[in-house]
Amino acid sequence: MKTVTIYTDGACSGNPGPGGYGAVLSKGSNNKEISGFEPETTSNRMELTAAIKALEVLTKSSPVTIYTDSQYVQKGITEWIAGWKRKGWKTSAKKPVKNADLWQRLDELNQKFTITWEWVKGHSGIAGNERADTLAQEAIINAAK
Repeated sequence: MKTVTIYTDGACSGNPGPGGYGAVLSKGSNNKEISGFEPETTSNRMELTAAIKALEVLTKSSPVTIYTDSQYVQKGITEWIAGWKRKGWKTSAKKPVKNADLWQRLDELNQKFTITWEWVKGHSGIAGNERADTLAQEAIINAAK
């Protein structure tokens, strides 16, 4: 079974402000790009949305590797989420987890697929990451037209 490779990125013009997300999905010789826009959001919400929207595109259960330049997303889904769930979506400081709605949706999708979450350094010349960033930025620019 071939692995689906996904690169995701989110962007925001101001934080909060208008935001965009982008993702590049590939499996074998099949490639797909997705992007979208939110008029008032944050960078972290767009990073999470990129991963969610990319996973929602998948129709078959294949192994997935997601590359993100967001340590917030990568560490959140692999390290922090178990504690948040155990504590009723509260942080260690007993405050509500920010973006809990998106974390809960990402958690559902994370359980649906076998996913490897990889962090990559942003703006370091990794083609998939650079393209996802471009898609996110273009979503913001195109919405402003």
